[in-house]
Amino acid sequence: MAASAGELAGLRRATAAVRPVPARRGGANELCLAPFHHPHQQGGSRRQRRGLKVVAAISEELPKLAATGKGMRPEKVPVRVALTVRRKHKEDIKEAVAGHLDALWDMVGRSVALELISTKIHPKTKKPLQSGQASIKDWCQKRGVKGEHVVYTAEFMVDSDFGEPGAINVVNRHQREFFLESIVVQGGLPCGPVYFACNSWVQSTMELPAKRVFFSNKPYLPSQTPPGLRELREKELKDLRGDGTGVRKFSDRIYDYATYNDLGNPDRGKEFIRPILGGEKIPYPRRCRTGRPPTDTNMLAESRVEKPHKIYVPRDEAFEELKQGAFSSGRLRAVLHTLIPSMIATISAETHNFQGFHHVDNLYKEGLRLKLGLQEHLFQKISLVQKIQESSEGMLRYDTPSILSRDKFAWLRDDEFARQTVAGINPINIERLAVFPPVSKLDPAIYGSPESSITEAHIAGQLDGLTVQQAMDEAKLFILDYHDVYLPFLDRINAIEGRKAYATRTILFLTQAGTLKPIAIELCLPPSQPGEPRQSKVLTPLCDATSNWLWMLAKAHVSSNDAGVHQLVNHWLRTHAIMEPFILAAHRRLSAMHPIFKLLHPHMRYTLEINALARQSLISADGVIESCFTPGPVSGEISAAYYRDHWRFDLEGLPADLLRRGVAVEDATQPHGIRLLIEDYPYANDGLLLWSAISNWVESYVQLYYPDAATVQSDDELQGWYHETINVGHADLRHAPWWPPLSTPEDLASVLTTLVWLASAQHAALNFGQYPLGGYVPNRPPLMRRLLPDPERDAAEYAAFLADPHRFFLNAMPGVLEATKFMAVVDTLSTHSPDEEY
Repeated sequence: MAASAGELAGLRRATAAVRPVPARRGGANELCLAPFHHPHQQGGSRRQRRGLKVVAAISEELPKLAATGKGMRPEKVPVRVALTVRRKHKEDIKEAVAGHLDALWDMVGRSVALELISTKIHPKTKKPLQSGQASIKDWCQKRGVKGEHVVYTAEFMVDSDFGEPGAINVVNRHQREFFLESIVVQGGLPCGPVYFACNSWVQSTMELPAKRVFFSNKPYLPSQTPPGLRELREKELKDLRGDGTGVRKFSDRIYDYATYNDLGNPDRGKEFIRPILGGEKIPYPRRCRTGRPPTDTNMLAESRVEKPHKIYVPRDEAFEELKQGAFSSGRLRAVLHTLIPSMIATISAETHNFQGFHHVDNLYKEGLRLKLGLQEHLFQKISLVQKIQESSEGMLRYDTPSILSRDKFAWLRDDEFARQTVAGINPINIERLAVFPPVSKLDPAIYGSPESSITEAHIAGQLDGLTVQQAMDEAKLFILDYHDVYLPFLDRINAIEGRKAYATRTILFLTQAGTLKPIAIELCLPPSQPGEPRQSKVLTPLCDATSNWLWMLAKAHVSSNDAGVHQLVNHWLRTHAIMEPFILAAHRRLSAMHPIFKLLHPHMRYTLEINALARQSLISADGVIESCFTPGPVSGEISAAYYRDHWRFDLEGLPADLLRRGVAVEDATQPHGIRLLIEDYPYANDGLLLWSAISNWVESYVQLYYPDAATVQSDDELQGWYHETINVGHADLRHAPWWPPLSTPEDLASVLTTLVWLASAQHAALNFGQYPLGGYVPNRPPLMRRLLPDPERDAAEYAAFLADPHRFFLNAMPGVLEATKFMAVVDTLSTHSPDEEY
């Protein structure tokens, strides 16, 4: 039966994409048609088009095929890809040369190539549909383009039924890595534009031969992963986990676990040996594995990488250029701030105590000479000092801390001392006094009687006519209790030259005005022999001058205790170290496509790099924390003791923490379900607003993907993340009964809210106020160098105190070298990064 004209037209459309084949000679029933050419293919070779014929069988089925499209090869459609690459603001000579070489390589075919991967699979092979490779065609031409961002393009021809691009393979055949910020795919596909947020370094194939895969912004639960992406999803996670062996290269993107066995450096000597944190002996969270070889003298200790050499973190966890620039600038400022005092100390026999409070003030006002109160002949010995002073005076001058900006003498008053317990750098240690006298939980066979030496007689006159029991019943008494934190370590701390400490307890009273005031401070030393009575003294605020100076010294020792706990426990452990296992497990077990990974990712940013730098310079043996804070070489052990005895993930959320400390009670009538017992508690007042906002947002987000418990329980990636976090990252506490379940959307929202809170608002509260309040050392000394004067222990020292209590107080503070080093560090830590996200 002959085909009609309309059917032949349909035939032409149906055969447009059929691969042309030469016509067979002599066939009686052949129909020769000119090949159909898509308009976008007009630039093709004429030589290929000439003489080619399409063979079509004439049958009764042909009109049906033409009409329905069944059995046709799809048309080819053009797809355009735009890549946004972020360049460095500044390139050194080596990088500039490498950039020119990359441009030359690009010209000879060593280019950046792309490959689109569909969400669909081939019906026969069951493999993902893939485009051919296409090279970026304008890399060389745009070498000279100015600007931070450069957009490059590539073009593909894909089948019209290719489906939605769900992933892109990127192959970098250049010599150096580049930072790929984003990709946009658009063109003739019915799905419309597809966006890829990459924000990742793409290594050269000379460094890492494997292709880099990037997934589109569209989130998928594991069970909802399109067929074309399932295999890639699993492979990408496997690659990120690595095999647990080998030394990590800086270009690696491998996330794995290790103990804190790199804090000490036994090869330098016995004084630099530190215990391994993590394991049955000393429980601790795990950190990111680097695979460095062991030290020469201890096979269990990992060799160290000292400044200025880099320490491994997965490549995409390293600081981006803006952050690195700000950090380097802060580090330079810190070096300049501490370099001069260090150089002076090496040539001067004096210890350089502050000679008066005006010398402390001069740190913020005047030049270098007035800063240190040094003699001219010292400057003549160091020409470098004069050059630095002349060229960098602005860098050498400290900013005035906010504690001094409104009231220069506020730090001297008791009400300001108490206010900082609820609105200062460390507002999360104050507790409601539940038992009087306070009782220790330490072993009395070693540390003596557990009861405090504070009696009702010490505080009765400070309670506005109430008895102690009445004040407790009315929630008027609160406590800062650092007794058990420090007492087991005091013998070792006080054996360090130039360092003295007590284990302190401070009782505070909530006045009718709603403000707190300190009414008693207990200073304890361990017994000289196990089981003997502790050495303890109790001080109260008095009116005479001598007692007032002793009271000020007692408050300074409390602040020193508080500073150590703040830095080692509340800041480092509870917002940095405990987060690292959650972050490592997220990268190892949650695909970049997973909606929970997308939620967590902004809050995990930079944490691994910051923690690595902390291991290198801050919490390491003889690092900044050991040098500047009371605990010194036992810093890691104090942090680990808190983790072992007190840290509980289920109580790290703000409402749970407030209830645990007794500073709030449950109250369903209140907006957040709790009522604060200290109404003027700025940290808690503001924190609850933030907590509520985070909680509501997280709950809404979770509900989008997890409508019921079954979806939570069946999510293998999610369950794998939480299981690995607990059983590997927090392995030493894995059997603790308090780990929250992860069975319902409510469970998931609670866990995520706590993590977001710790990484954002809680960290900000504990970090960014360090210099504004702690930058004035007398307000918050990080360490003390003298115990209180005691006529029975040292009559001569007591006489010197009576003769000049002002000088004794300053000499008990950190010296110029310790103070400036501490100030430089907290100034750097308190600085906001230019690319901080809010």
